[in-house]
Amino acid sequence: MQLGVTVFLTDRTIDPVSLAREAEERGFASVWVPEHTHIPTSRRTPAPTGEPIAEEYLRSLDPFVVMAMMAAVTERVRLGTGVALLAERDPIVTAKEVATLDHLSGGRIHLGIGYGWNIEELEDHGGSKKTRRAVVRERVLAMQSLWGDEVASFDGEHVNLSPSWAWPKPKQVVRGRTGVPVLVGGAAGPLLFRHIAEFGDGWIPVGGAGVKEAMADLHRAAEEVGRDPAELSVVPFGTLPTPDKLDYYESLGITETVLRLPAAGRDEVLRTFDSFMPLLSR
Repeated sequence: MQLGVTVFLTDRTIDPVSLAREAEERGFASVWVPEHTHIPTSRRTPAPTGEPIAEEYLRSLDPFVVMAMMAAVTERVRLGTGVALLAERDPIVTAKEVATLDHLSGGRIHLGIGYGWNIEELEDHGGSKKTRRAVVRERVLAMQSLWGDEVASFDGEHVNLSPSWAWPKPKQVVRGRTGVPVLVGGAAGPLLFRHIAEFGDGWIPVGGAGVKEAMADLHRAAEEVGRDPAELSVVPFGTLPTPDKLDYYESLGITETVLRLPAAGRDEVLRTFDSFMPLLSR
């Protein structure tokens, strides 16, 4: 099993360059960074980790700038968003950013996406709780056309893209055309799994409770649209690891798990890296 790491990078934590170099030198397969453009002070939507909201949510760095810095100083480690909030992003600009990063990094970008839990943040971007899932679906489909088609286009309720040229294309090939793997984060459920089966390449569950049963539901959703369930990866995310937990994931056919690093300074992050090292050689 491959191991990756995720961390809320902020203006007060370890810097992206040091983090990426340490991860690659130590043999980790991937580094994932989250996204929040801002956090409204209203607290109408409580944080998923509980209130008061953790400071790193307020101070998180832009993930695409971070990935560009990390790609420039590494050669092998994969880089991903965990997760990008596409309901808050222009899909044409985001598609260009992702394609450029994948092209320049030699095909090392994964796009983890989510629908967004903070409704006030979403509303400041012109979105709504009611439409966010439909908006994300259309934005991904439009982005995949920009990545994979010589002449891209999309005509939907929330996204309209006239026939257009867009290069560079990503370096990677996903399901027969240029693109990047899209992994969808969220709690297990029929709509999430329908979306993954339609446009995704995998699922990012946070925490491992119920993963075995949920994987069966995900595989059924893939089969219902004629996809091979083996095409879909499941990447448990933000895991606080133990050897037994990793053995269990491996028994389910999971091939990558992403471990949580603290949103802290260099010394504390390196100590946590050190504690993970025995897991790499298991």
